[in-house]
Amino acid sequence: MQALLRFLLYRPIMWLIERFSSAPDAERIFSSLDKLKRDVEQTPGKKGFIIPFEISTSSFVVFSDQHKGRRNGADDFTIAEPNYLAALAYYNENKFHLISLGDSEELWENTMLQVMKHNKATFEAEKNFLARNAFTKIFGNHDLDYDIDPLAPVYLKEIYNSSIAVLEAVILQTKIEGKTLNIFCTHGHQGDLQSDGNWFSKFFVSKIWAPLQAYLKINPNTPAYDKELKTTHNRMMYEWSSQQKDLILITGHTHQPVFESLTHLERLHRTQKQALYDHNKEWAEALDLQIAWQGKNDNHIWEDYLQMRPTYFNTGCCCFSDGDITGIEITDGFIRLIKWEFDDNNISKRVVLEELSLKDLITRI
Repeated sequence: MQALLRFLLYRPIMWLIERFSSAPDAERIFSSLDKLKRDVEQTPGKKGFIIPFEISTSSFVVFSDQHKGRRNGADDFTIAEPNYLAALAYYNENKFHLISLGDSEELWENTMLQVMKHNKATFEAEKNFLARNAFTKIFGNHDLDYDIDPLAPVYLKEIYNSSIAVLEAVILQTKIEGKTLNIFCTHGHQGDLQSDGNWFSKFFVSKIWAPLQAYLKINPNTPAYDKELKTTHNRMMYEWSSQQKDLILITGHTHQPVFESLTHLERLHRTQKQALYDHNKEWAEALDLQIAWQGKNDNHIWEDYLQMRPTYFNTGCCCFSDGDITGIEITDGFIRLIKWEFDDNNISKRVVLEELSLKDLITRI
C-alpha cells in the first residue's frame, strides 16, 4: 500500500513541495524575526520573555534538534542519547540553565504518546533542570504541536510532573561594562511558508502534510537535509542578526554548527590564512587536510566570510549520525561551541570547539 500511494502521489506532492517549499525568503524571514523580537521585548508572555543574567555567575547551555522518536529505524536520536544524557548530567551538576531550542521531539513522524514512551530517561534528566527553575523549552517546526495542540499542556504535565510553557523565543540579557548585550534564542524556522504561518497552516503541516511526506519517504526539503538550502538559510539568519543593535542570534534548525557567523569550513580557511601569514607552513599543510576532509560534506564558503561580524551562532544538533551532539555554552564570561562525543573507550566526553569572551564579542558586534 505504501509503495502504491507513493507512486500515485509522488508527482503531486513534489509539485506542492516546490510550490510551498521552505525556500528562504529574506523579506518574509526578516519580518517574522522582527515581529517575534518585538513581541518578546514589548509584550513578554506567550511568545517568550527576557531573562536577565550576570556574566560572572550565570551559566546557560543551548541544545536543539534532538528529534526524539520511538526508537525505530527512523529515530536519529537513538545513537546520540548516551552523549545527551552525559551532557545533561554534567550541566545539571554544574547548575547550568538548559535551553532546549526546538525540534526536541520528532512529532512529524511520531505521536506524542510514542515519544513519551520511548524517551523516559531523557525527560527525567530534563526534569532536574525544571526542578531548579532552570529549564526553558522552545518549539520548532518539527514540534509545532506545542504551539497548536490544545492537549499539549496535558502531555507536558505528564512528562515533567509540572506545568511548563513552551515558547517561541527567549532573550538572554546582560550588561558588560555598561553596554547591553541581548542574546536572542529561537529555533530558526521563522519565515518558513510550511511552518510559520497562521494556525491552520501550522495545523496542516504538523498533522497532515509532514506525516504524509514521512510515511511516503519523500524528502521534506528542509535546511537539515538540503545543503544548498542550509547555506542560504544560515546566510539570511546572519544578515538579519547583523542589522540588529547590541544583539546576537542563536538558532538551530539547519543542524549545522555556526560560531561567530562562520561555519567550521570557513573557520578552517580563516585559520589557514593566518598560518600562511605567520609563515607556519607545517600548520597550513595540516589545515589543508582538514579542509579537504570537511569539504567532502560541505564545500561552500561565502566570498565575504572574512568580513562577517560575529552576530550569528547555530547550535548544530543532537542527532549526528556518529552519535555526537553539539551545543552552545554561555558561562564564565565566554560563549563556546561545544561537542559531546565518544572517546576510544566509548565514554562520553566534552570538547570545546570554539570560544570567545563576551567582552570581546560585544566590542565586535
